[in-house]
Formats: sequence, C-alpha cells, structure tokens
Amino acid sequence: MASSNASAQISAREWADYSKRFISSEGRVIDDGNHNISHSEGQGYGLLLAYLAGNRADFERIWSFTEREFLLRDDNLSAWRWDPSAVPHITDLNNASDGDILIAYALARAGTAWNETRFIRKAQIIAKAIGRTSVLEHHGELLLLPGVTGFGAKDRPDGPVVNLSYWVFEAFPYFASLAPHTNWQRLAESGKRLIRKSQLGERALPPEWLSLANAPKTAQGFPATFGYNALRIPLYLMRALDDDKELLRRLRDGMTGSNGELIIVDTVNGKVIDSLNDAGYRIIPALASCVVDGAKIPAALQNFQPSLYYPSTLQLLALSHIREDRPECL
Repeated sequence: MASSNASAQISAREWADYSKRFISSEGRVIDDGNHNISHSEGQGYGLLLAYLAGNRADFERIWSFTEREFLLRDDNLSAWRWDPSAVPHITDLNNASDGDILIAYALARAGTAWNETRFIRKAQIIAKAIGRTSVLEHHGELLLLPGVTGFGAKDRPDGPVVNLSYWVFEAFPYFASLAPHTNWQRLAESGKRLIRKSQLGERALPPEWLSLANAPKTAQGFPATFGYNALRIPLYLMRALDDDKELLRRLRDGMTGSNGELIIVDTVNGKVIDSLNDAGYRIIPALASCVVDGAKIPAALQNFQPSLYYPSTLQLLALSHIREDRPECL
C-alpha cells in the first residue's frame, strides 16, 4: 500500500483550482463534460483528491454531500447518477461498483491518515457490501460486476458482463483488512489476467464492456470500443505499482496516437474514433513510457491547468502518484 502521508502529492494551488472549477459549495463533484451531472465515481474521485491534497475541510464537505445524496440504497452502496435538473435528483438508483470502490477507498485512506474511526467504519461497511453484492465466481475467475443489477448471467444472455476499468487495483489491499471475507487479492489477479487476455483487433486493446459468457468479446448492445472509461486501465495498474512492462507497453502503444495523444479505438477494425489531446489524457501514456522505458514526464504535462472534469481528474491522479511513488519520472 502507498504511504498515508499526502502532504506533497497535490499542491494547495492545484487543489484550489480543481475544487473551484468542479466542486460546488455543497460538496457535489460536477462532471462538466456530461451535462453537469454528478455520479458516485466523481464523488469518490473528489474524496480521494481532497485527501491527497491534505484538505480535510473539503473532504468533509464532499463526504457530507455524498452520504446525504448518494447513499440512499438499502444495501449500503451508492446510487450512481445525480442530475441537478431532475426531481428527484437521483435518476438511476443502480450502483456503479467503481464509484463504490473509490468512495470506500478514499474513506479508508483518510480515516487511517487522520485517525478518524467514523471514516474507517463506513469504508468497512461499503467494502463488505461490494464483496457481498458485486463480486462473483465465474469459470475459475473472481469477477467484479459493474452494478448489482443488469450485468449478471441471469440478467442478460451474454452475462456476466464486466468493465475492466472498474477494477481500482490500489484499493484492494485496503479492502483485504476491511472486508476479509472477500478474496480481494484474487479479484485483482483475475482482473489483471482478463486485461492480458482481452486483446481485440489490430491494436490488441480490451473493449470497454466485456462479455465473459464464453470467450471474452464485446458485450451485446455496447459499442466495440476501447473508450473513455478504458483509458484508466493502465493508470490504475501503475497506481497499484503493477509494473508489468509487457502489458503496459501493449496498452500504451494501442491507445496512443502518432503525436502522443490518446485515441478512442474501434477494437474490431482499429479505426480511430476520437483523439484526445488534453494534458490529463496525454500524461497516461507518458507515465507508461516512464515505467516501461525510463522516459521523463514532459514538463508541459506536469503543469496542472483544469480543463474538463474527467481529464483534470486523471491528471491529478497521475501527478499525485508520480510524486508519491515515481519521483524518477520527473
């Protein structure tokens, strides 16, 4: 597990710029690239980044909103979608397991660092709920369902369906002590094996939504793309200090355009659907190049200037990780 000392991972200026842009006075994390909605994933990221910035007051503010507005289900998991223009604001009560993981993980790290038992207690409750409702055995692997409803073998003919970007690998060592009835190490190992196995198309990339009913393939009703969610896969592996150079090289090469930009790819024909040039996207293959080849992170990617919520979040996650665990990349 990474150090609990967050003093230098995100600067006060970086956090102030991020929070001013994306966090409301109530503690709602605003996805300004997605109609200004909020989601459990965003609340989890907000909590984690506030902790990494060492800003307890903002952590408390984000947590208060999250607990009041999202934790409405009767299974101790979070509803995933909150829309400011809708009444009621929760427009989809189903959970998203990556949001639940991020929330519990942030609570666990903050509770440990700040000796705050109420955070640790809540992290334990959520982690146990994730293990109880969203982790299952299938064909010898331990899987993480994207949500409690709609993805299992009983829910759809090509189920179970998973999203490999929902495996927040760095959280699982914390969950091992919080909720030991679930084998989190085995879940991590299964996720990594599935990433290695899922090499579709000429770029050898996993599709965002993966059917595991038989051989891994794109789930029915979903586009066959390595998309915006999947961009996080190598970042999560690296933040968990998984330095499988062969795997990281394959992911980096498949997801990177000729000028260092990230690309959204059709996993069937290799066609580039979109190119992403924001620093928050470009820092992911740059970090992979550091891990794989020893290349330094370009200075331009070390400068945080908030753009949209998602790439800004990814950039701070990457920068905080580099400062904490990979200073040789700077």
